[in-house]
Amino acid sequence: MKNSPLYLPEAAFAWAEPLTVPVMTTLARFVFAAVLFMYFINSGLTKVPDGFASLFSPSFNAFAQIFPKGAEAVSYDITQASGFQKLVTLAGTWAEFILPTLIVVGLFTRAAAFGMITFVVLQSVTDMVGHGAAAGAWFDNLSDAAILDQRAFWVFVLLYLVFRGAGPLSLDRALFGAPERGEEAPA
Repeated sequence: MKNSPLYLPEAAFAWAEPLTVPVMTTLARFVFAAVLFMYFINSGLTKVPDGFASLFSPSFNAFAQIFPKGAEAVSYDITQASGFQKLVTLAGTWAEFILPTLIVVGLFTRAAAFGMITFVVLQSVTDMVGHGAAAGAWFDNLSDAAILDQRAFWVFVLLYLVFRGAGPLSLDRALFGAPERGEEAPA
């Protein structure tokens, strides 16, 4: 109903609609870079105490962080980790460096963001079950629960990138050139 007074605020911002995808995709990657990039890089660095050699052979630190109860059960002896535990430990270590970097530069952004969502979910389960971190609760009067509250925002930003892509200022656009859904094709 264009004659309704409720339509006026919507009409006043109609100019913004064509900018939604290019602005929001770029902003989502910027927010990820500003808030989470160094968090994940620093977390990854704790898993490679011996430098890059730890990228090819899982470290004690990575084993203890990713499989806390399993590491404790074998007195933190990385040589006692199962093949599966070693593989997951290496994959988790690599993911903490590769996926955030891909998102920041905007390369294979949708897949990287989906991978990060999977990583955050597994990280959250490990934190709660393996490390005993409190999950917190949604719909309470507190907004600072490290697991449910904070990571819900992380996943929201990542989901936006899964659905909308990297945006115009990205390697995806530079290399593959196709506009994201909802954007105009270049003239």
